[in-house]
Amino acid sequence: MGGNSKGRKRRFGSVRQMRSGRWQARYTGLDGLTRTAPDTFDAKRAAEQWLVEVEAEMLRGDWVDPDAGKVLLTDYADRWVRERDLKPRTREEYARLLRLHVRPYLDGLSLAEVTPQRVRTWRSALLAAGIGRSTVAKTYRVLHAIFATGVDDDLIRRNPCRIKGAGQDDADERPMATLDQVFAIAEAIQRRYRLLVLLATFAQLRFGELVALRRRGIDLAKMELRVRQATAELEDGTQLDDDPKSQAGKRPIALPHGLRADIEIHLSRYAQPGPDGRLFVGPQGGVPRRRNFNRVWHKALRDAGIPADMDLHLHDLRHTGSTWSAQSGATLREVMKRIGHSSTRAAMIYQHATRDRDRAIATALDALIEESRQKIENASGTDLAREAESA
Repeated sequence: MGGNSKGRKRRFGSVRQMRSGRWQARYTGLDGLTRTAPDTFDAKRAAEQWLVEVEAEMLRGDWVDPDAGKVLLTDYADRWVRERDLKPRTREEYARLLRLHVRPYLDGLSLAEVTPQRVRTWRSALLAAGIGRSTVAKTYRVLHAIFATGVDDDLIRRNPCRIKGAGQDDADERPMATLDQVFAIAEAIQRRYRLLVLLATFAQLRFGELVALRRRGIDLAKMELRVRQATAELEDGTQLDDDPKSQAGKRPIALPHGLRADIEIHLSRYAQPGPDGRLFVGPQGGVPRRRNFNRVWHKALRDAGIPADMDLHLHDLRHTGSTWSAQSGATLREVMKRIGHSSTRAAMIYQHATRDRDRAIATALDALIEESRQKIENASGTDLAREAESA
């Protein structure tokens, strides 16, 4: 046999029998280069069938250069993070997720070698290692986006991240503070941060939005606050003022008139001077940092008598105020606009009902059921309650 061709010449590609007795398939790609099947076949028919499938891919426009996918996943992922139009803090977070949760498991593999089975095994390994489901979901979303770009770049044919629901972040329900607890914390915290607590709650602002506020962002005549920027803090401690997380983050927010006195006192005592003066600064005049503020925050929680097992974060005040807004009758679109969310899914978490409100709904439904039941009984002469007891 000696590697000689067997049978008539094919219209597309060629097959030949090797000295080992197995069959090899070859074809010319759209780029004019000759390609060989990655594996040999135990039968001539199997080699020919493989060529039929490759030809069909070319005719459909689905053919991908098999050599293109040989780029290492980790190299491609690093380049993907560098070249994406990301905010500095987001770029840092993506790089950290890849470093901690992708590289240790998938390092050394090319894009083409990462199969759906490998992705399932990788995800299972993360969960088995005790990595939080929220972190696993976030890392999965990043990996999915990287492979989606690989498909767009014609490096691979299909995205191997195909686990239904794996990217959904079903985080545990966060606690909600009561109105009394909010004001207790505002009273207990350092006076320069009292207004910060109130705005986190009643204007539903993020920490980065709060520390980026300037005097010119407050209009006392209209009782309105305008969010223009957010301060991001990187891992090396660098603080950057940048646009909010999304375009929807730039927004005006109507303020309750009950905060007027608090705002006036804060402006006169603690805010930096001038229109561009920061609304919130630390005791030494610097921009508040999350780590330093957290110490102040936890002391205020203890002084206010907030139970430690409640695990209340400053961001939970945003959640609290947003839920109150929803329960006041605000529509989903109105809640989204106020909190600066561009996606409906993200804003939906603020439209959940508290247990007391849920019980009130059930009580109202009880009244409807009873009314309907009375109508049925009056019309039929049947006592449904007695019938149910005897059943």
